[in-house]
Amino acid sequence: MTRLSVNINKIATIRNSRGGNLPDVLKAAQACERFGAQGITVHPRPDQRHIRYSDVRQLRPLITTEFNVEGNPIPSFTELVLETVPDQVTLVPDAEDAVTSNAGWNVPANREFLSEMCRTFKTKGIRVSIFIDPDPLMAEAAAQVGADRVELYTEAYAREFASNPQKAIAPYLAAAARAKECGLGLNAGHDLNLDNLAFIIREIPWMDEVSIGHALISDALYLGLEESVRRYLSEIGKK
Repeated sequence: MTRLSVNINKIATIRNSRGGNLPDVLKAAQACERFGAQGITVHPRPDQRHIRYSDVRQLRPLITTEFNVEGNPIPSFTELVLETVPDQVTLVPDAEDAVTSNAGWNVPANREFLSEMCRTFKTKGIRVSIFIDPDPLMAEAAAQVGADRVELYTEAYAREFASNPQKAIAPYLAAAARAKECGLGLNAGHDLNLDNLAFIIREIPWMDEVSIGHALISDALYLGLEESVRRYLSEIGKK
């Protein structure tokens, strides 16, 4: 069954807007786990505008499910991941001033660098996932550089889903099938929500994990965090 990893960046954004420690990111992560989430995702950026490097250090000993740290493997990020040893690192080609992730890796163009990063993180036993656009060639290249998984960037799927679900899912099916053929695990994330989640899981039932933050935390404003986690788990479980 596909696992739900809750991205808690938005909780940190609210905290940082006022200073202090309200809401408490650590308590929120533990609550998500208590409510049934099978993982916690964080994406620290160099400007620390939401999740801070210090949060990652404090979260590591508290997480009892799977801890996924994602980001661009600049030296400071790489050092943080090697220090904290999460279960999974997701490599994302974010510019330092990016508002949010907006593209996957061109893996062939970054073959040497990504190969080095995969080797580096695997020395610590960390699973490596590479964030890619829904392109079978990128999935194949990710396997060649030594990744364990790929994460499909699902913004385009979410954007097109309402008007034409079959058209929206087609490139993702192709990329997911190639990833499977190459022996890669499969994750997905970005703009997945209660409207479009069940469909992508039904069409790609071998999906290992979805990482969801913005929509789930937004839904929690209306539904509460526990009910939001429950509803996302329910959508994942639909066949």
